[in-house]
Amino acid sequence: MYFENQKTLAEPFRIKMVEPLKVTNEAYRLSKLRQAGYNPFLLNSEDVFIDLLTDSGTGAMSDRQWAGLMMGDESYAGARSWHHLEDEVKDLTGMPYVLPTHQGRAAERILYGLLGGKDKVFISNTHFDTTRANIEFTGATAIDIPCAESTDTETWAAFKGNMDIEKLESLINEYGSEQVGAVILTVTNNSAGGQPVSMANAKAVRDVCSQYGVLLVLDGCRIAENSYYIRHREAGFGEKTYREIASGMFAIADAFIMSAKKDGLVNMGGLLTLRSKDLAERCTNLLIISEGFATYGGLTGRDMEALAIGLREVFNPDYLEYRIKSTEYLGNHLREAGIPLLWPTGGHAIYIDAQKMYPHIPVHEYPGQALVCSLYQTGAIRSVEVGSVMFGKTTDDGMLIPAAKELVRLAIPRRVYTQSHIDYVVEVFTRLKETAAATRGYRIVWEPPFLRHFTARFEPV
Repeated sequence: MYFENQKTLAEPFRIKMVEPLKVTNEAYRLSKLRQAGYNPFLLNSEDVFIDLLTDSGTGAMSDRQWAGLMMGDESYAGARSWHHLEDEVKDLTGMPYVLPTHQGRAAERILYGLLGGKDKVFISNTHFDTTRANIEFTGATAIDIPCAESTDTETWAAFKGNMDIEKLESLINEYGSEQVGAVILTVTNNSAGGQPVSMANAKAVRDVCSQYGVLLVLDGCRIAENSYYIRHREAGFGEKTYREIASGMFAIADAFIMSAKKDGLVNMGGLLTLRSKDLAERCTNLLIISEGFATYGGLTGRDMEALAIGLREVFNPDYLEYRIKSTEYLGNHLREAGIPLLWPTGGHAIYIDAQKMYPHIPVHEYPGQALVCSLYQTGAIRSVEVGSVMFGKTTDDGMLIPAAKELVRLAIPRRVYTQSHIDYVVEVFTRLKETAAATRGYRIVWEPPFLRHFTARFEPV
């Protein structure tokens, strides 16, 4: 909790080590952007001043986590570090079977590889890009059913990340429960603007899944941030700790997937936890084949030590207050500057409405890609398009099926940037607003069959 009557947003940590950042000019940045095919993913990090591409694995670890690295037990099987992590995860989730993976998408590949297949469907409040790719790679179909409030980017609502319960029940009846591979509840709902999910909605999803005998998977890579919103926005949770709220949400799920690079506060790691012994055994077999032995799963002992500590630190109330308030600070100042964004702000990122910022750029010329390129060219800020490049589909005759929204995500790394860095971002946006009418769109000149936003190349229209 911040000090009483204090208006300044002060970071609740001190800096012990610094990493130099390179300052460049616009001509240099434009040349690097051309070399990267106008795709910020293909830029070298040394040419980026403020990196808001993702909050995944880009955070700064604490002194206790760095000390934990020295305690890492690198034994192949049954290491102390594994037992430390296993005990921490079991205490948090209440699930008896814990599988470590090198990152979240590996856990997705294992679980959805077993549950998926042709004619299977997976239903989510919103699938993230790697989740959708792992599901569709099996031949299954991924269906998003966010709540109705999520379609309005400007009106405030407490839990825009919720799932549409009526649509959930309708889809299960339409396809038949045996065809539903799983229902996936993502908290917070990243692709829908980092919006939180209420406990009431999670329990309603649980009730439907129990009624029809469908597996409920909690994708909880930002479970601590979601718990913050439940405590402060949902009645009946104001006296509970953030960790207690998270454990309550885990209690309603059959399985849990986590990219620990978010609320695990580490640079690499993932988790898959399960209640079913049979499913856990099948997943363990795939884990050993593809990741490593069951007690390290692609992680070093020091990785597991840092993750065990991070899963405890992330629920610290001072940290969470700072995390949410510092993200709100950026959103509030951008909104005051007239930048269109998804409101309210989420916990880990600000989502700019690129279609509203560039209304003259049609969706097939990717206004979100135009914005991410302009941000880098103008201010050396790297961000990511979350619109029709990431989620759009191209038909066999070359027609674009656009995404529901044309957004750009500014994902805030944990414990990395100071308030002055964020003020710099706001200043760059005010300059972009002045030149918005002259900004051009982009066309794709090459793309891969899956996850095209990572490696596609573009050119200006």
